[in-house]
Amino acid sequence: MEKTNKNCKNKKTKISFVIPCYRSENTLEGVIDEIRQTLSEMPDYDYEIVLVNDCSPDNTFEVIQKLCDKYDNITGIDFARNFGQHAALMAGLRATLGDVVVCLDDDGQTPANEVGKLIAEIENGRDVVYASYENKMHSTFRNFGSRLNDLMTRVMLGKPKDLHVTSYFAAKRFVVDSMLKYENSYPYIIGLVLRSTKNISNVPVKHRSREVGTSGYTMKKLISLWFNGFTAFSILPLRAATLLGTVFAAGGFLYGIYTIIKKLVNPLVPVGFSSMMSAQVFIGGVLMLMLGLVGEYIGRIYISINNSPQYVIRQEIKGNKDSEDETEQDC
Repeated sequence: MEKTNKNCKNKKTKISFVIPCYRSENTLEGVIDEIRQTLSEMPDYDYEIVLVNDCSPDNTFEVIQKLCDKYDNITGIDFARNFGQHAALMAGLRATLGDVVVCLDDDGQTPANEVGKLIAEIENGRDVVYASYENKMHSTFRNFGSRLNDLMTRVMLGKPKDLHVTSYFAAKRFVVDSMLKYENSYPYIIGLVLRSTKNISNVPVKHRSREVGTSGYTMKKLISLWFNGFTAFSILPLRAATLLGTVFAAGGFLYGIYTIIKKLVNPLVPVGFSSMMSAQVFIGGVLMLMLGLVGEYIGRIYISINNSPQYVIRQEIKGNKDSEDETEQDC
């Protein structure tokens, strides 16, 4: 009994790394090697790694299988189809057992060798810690999308202006458990974090240039991410109505400006019909916009009621844990 109590007292803090994987067959092994090297220099911590293949079209899952065969503390999850980064994160979070969970990218741009900075801030009392970058080495398009997403989260979700949200962050176990209570479709990670705690901070780390491939985020994915952020669900047909309403509203506004300019240039031009049409088009566009937004919420409620899954797992591979790990988990 005394031996068991001693083992429990000396139990190491366990860190769980969650990595969504997509088109990363050439970079993933380097990321794993860096994590292993970094944690070998942090003897007070135990760790595990969860790799989630988001139905990547290349050989990413074959690389994950090889890593699982090679190391006993790596778990591989393979999606049946592409569900997106946030769904992959949710699947990875559900597979973790760590006291602290760290999420990072599969392309090597998020420096795993600086994870100690995030862990130190967690130990200083923060619930969630995001890495912040002085110079982001993403493409111009990706940086523009990130700025728009930051604006959306501030306006719609109440994110503090001075908080920088990135894909590289660490969270305490209770925050992760709170996030996992969300079982509806189309999760949005920062929204789940912000509703779980306000005790969040940043630590500066160096962002690396991408050495292989290009970002998987397209304009379509970014727009989808923004919608998920303030509605939490997804319904594509009603988005078309929203877009159509915006186009008509913009057209009516521009037509109104044109009518005013035309009248100023030539006061003799009759403007009654033009002004009436301008007002009708503008008001009709705004109404369609509002109707589309209402439809977004109704459609997402409908999807939620029908229990649309966040993701579907085709296969899960787990390394064999030794008896010592099992003893520590029992403690």
